[in-house]
Amino acid sequence: MTNDEPGRWEQKAREAALHVEQDLRSVVTYINDKVVPEIRLNGTQALRAAAEQLQKLAQRMDDHRSAASGQDASVSSETASDKDKPQT
Repeated sequence: MTNDEPGRWEQKAREAALHVEQDLRSVVTYINDKVVPEIRLNGTQALRAAAEQLQKLAQRMDDHRSAASGQDASVSSETASDKDKPQT
């Protein structure tokens, strides 16, 4: 290993860091110029679609709870009548 190798390695590391920094700036610029405006234009539409899906989910959960409550009532009335029966 020569004394030049650590210097070359450091130079390559600096160059790589510079490229990463440039790429990161490009990504940030792309997001700011292309993605953010698109989100602003279509964001309300996406929120409305999400709200609609959440409304459907809430309805299914309510329906399931109502169905389960009906089953619980019939099960509890059966259990109550079982308590009155003599054990054999």
